[in-house]
Amino acid sequence: MNIRIALLQLLPCGSLQGQLEKGIEACKRAKELGADIALFPEMWSDGYELPQDTQKLRELAVPADGAFVETFRVLAAQLRMAIAVSFLESHEPKPRNSVVLFDRRGERRLHYAKVHTCAFDLERVLAPGEGFRVAELDLGNVTVKVGAMICFDREFPESARLLMLQGAELVLAPNACPMEINRLAALRTRAYENMMAVATCNYPKGQPDCNGHSTLFDGVAWLGDELGPRDMCVFEAPEEEGVYIAELDLDLLRRYREHEVMGDRYRRPETYGLLVVGKEPMAHS
Repeated sequence: MNIRIALLQLLPCGSLQGQLEKGIEACKRAKELGADIALFPEMWSDGYELPQDTQKLRELAVPADGAFVETFRVLAAQLRMAIAVSFLESHEPKPRNSVVLFDRRGERRLHYAKVHTCAFDLERVLAPGEGFRVAELDLGNVTVKVGAMICFDREFPESARLLMLQGAELVLAPNACPMEINRLAALRTRAYENMMAVATCNYPKGQPDCNGHSTLFDGVAWLGDELGPRDMCVFEAPEEEGVYIAELDLDLLRRYREHEVMGDRYRRPETYGLLVVGKEPMAHS
């Protein structure tokens, strides 16, 4: 069973209404291309605009149950296609960087707020999310276990590990940064060490500090009947704006997970205590 994931690698429009209208058209195009899931880049509601002024930031934020997000709930049901829409979420005491996943019936399956905010930079004005969870997503002829990470979450092995331990097969990752060799390597590693697929949607060239290269790593590092390693990057978009379709062979991934050694197979959690003990931040010289 192949899952078709539309990576909506779009340039922002500069207004909430513009983002809404362009997002709707992109989802319709994704459906025309046969997508099962449409994934937006990070914080699509305002094109990853993060004013440091508290009042301006609050004015840009939208509620998770408000008109902007609700529009994509209705659209998911109309198109019979899952939609993962990202947005600057109204939240107290500070807004959050969030994504909501609707299934093909318009039911909310997942609401995730970015845990590892870039607090060293513009995201210092945001509140972090409180944890990771996995949802079952019914695509009609198959159900897949889906989780989410957002951009900087990728740099923390714990993010993907927690999703894997909850059974995630596919991780949806909205993004807004340059996708260069090191960040792509991090995505590849998260997929490899957890035997799960990671689909990342970035903004295209033309958006400040972004360059496209949305990807799908399918998590299958080698096949039993082939010699040598296999390239897990089964799709990588160019720099340009567009709606790109990446296909995940879910049956292949599930067969691989049945007999390979990564993921939870040989973990020794009793030796990992330091991972959950707080400590002082590292000093910067």
